[in-house]
Amino acid sequence: MPSAVLLSGGLDSAVLLADEAVRAEVQPIYVSVGLAWEGAERRAVEHLLATGRHRPRIRPLVALSVDMRDVYAATHWAVAGRPPEYHTPDEDVYLPGRNVILLGKAGVYCAAAGIGRIAIGTLAHNPFPDATPEFRSTMARALSLGLGHTLQIEAPFAAATKTDVIRRGVALGVDFALTLSCMNPSGTRHCGLCSKCRERHDAFLEAGVADPTDYVDSRYVRA
Repeated sequence: MPSAVLLSGGLDSAVLLADEAVRAEVQPIYVSVGLAWEGAERRAVEHLLATGRHRPRIRPLVALSVDMRDVYAATHWAVAGRPPEYHTPDEDVYLPGRNVILLGKAGVYCAAAGIGRIAIGTLAHNPFPDATPEFRSTMARALSLGLGHTLQIEAPFAAATKTDVIRRGVALGVDFALTLSCMNPSGTRHCGLCSKCRERHDAFLEAGVADPTDYVDSRYVRA
């Protein structure tokens, strides 16, 4: 039975997709909710899936949507496209209910498609309440009960750092230049000024892997 992978086009989910595809067939799922950077993410996802090393085991993308712009105000940074700046802490990018919405919609799809497992790219440093083991197990139980379909939710990288994930991606042959981890991209280019760009660049430095990212503004980029 295939597993579903929540694929955002970012570094973590791209490596997760490749890692899952080593062992079994995988169904990538992208869920849009109305955030400013989603168009760029979708393009990244399409490029990843078109050139992926493990393509024979990866099913065509399923694109789902849940419009959250009736909950997040038009002035919200994630809707308006004004993300937290480079040196701000991870907590500043919190989106209430993010994983609730992603897993809820993906879970309904998986029940209809006969898929029993969803993998999500949560990392060890994630500080948010919907990124805990307790949340995942409770959400899986609620979806299983409500859908009449046994569903597991797992985070294979939950004990890993982004540095660990980059090293795993190198071993899997993931093309990091095709991934997008930015909250204010210009086309396929990273802004270089948001906290996601900082997190991404720092991880490449720590991993000792050359950062292939094309940054619009490279003032903070170090060799």
